[in-house]
Amino acid sequence: QVQLVESGGGLVQAGGSLRLSCAASGRAFSNYAMGWFRQAPGKEREFVAAISRSGALTSYADSVKGRFTISRDNDKNTVYLQMNGLKPEDTAVFSCAAASRPIIATMVNQYDYWGQGTQVTVSS
Repeated sequence: QVQLVESGGGLVQAGGSLRLSCAASGRAFSNYAMGWFRQAPGKEREFVAAISRSGALTSYADSVKGRFTISRDNDKNTVYLQMNGLKPEDTAVFSCAAASRPIIATMVNQYDYWGQGTQVTVSS
């Protein structure tokens, strides 16, 4: 069992930056691939970024490539999402997730554990 708690969301103007954190507790954090997803009102949850267990591999949605960076610190049991150049269309609830089986995962159904999410609102 893994518990995930996100933090760092908030209100920011377009072009601004935020850094999300996801703290994990429970079983060995380094055994899990991690990902960030987001869900805007009235839309389905969508993939944002993923990172492999060691941090050597990363994957991004086309909509955030070049603006967002995912990283992890296995000593601190934390995964991060640095978001730069934020746009109003990035407004959503951002959630982190942990996957026990794949090396890296980009699909919702590959993940076993989810956090509650943190709201990110980007004003124009």
